[in-house]
Amino acid sequence: MEVVKKLNIPAPVFYKKIIESVIYDIRVQTGKDVTEKQLNNFEYVKTFSKSQRAKIKIDKIEKDSAYHFSTSTTKNEFKVSYDITMIDDNSCEIRYAESMESYGTLQKMNDIVLSMLLGFFKKRQFKKMLEQMENS
Repeated sequence: MEVVKKLNIPAPVFYKKIIESVIYDIRVQTGKDVTEKQLNNFEYVKTFSKSQRAKIKIDKIEKDSAYHFSTSTTKNEFKVSYDITMIDDNSCEIRYAESMESYGTLQKMNDIVLSMLLGFFKKRQFKKMLEQMENS
């Protein structure tokens, strides 16, 4: 899935909101306080429920322009990228992309069917989230 959207907020403001969210998640999941400078290649385990955990790895971080991470479970690896392009002092373009590599034939088929069924709704929900970030 890929979403490209122009937002009427400066690139540094959008980037800061993403990084604050990441640092908060790391603190909640690990109890560690990290700084933005420590995020590149940072890895931690995130618990989603009693039986679901995943390893999160921050793959790329570039101030005001990029945030990429991967989430690995026993069933698949999910890669996400936020690429931020400054348009002018008051607006930016966000290019969000996600991909998933599943392990095992049955899991691959399941993930393909699920992504076909939910893809439209997921894109629409993501665009709404971007608009909420823009308005906050």
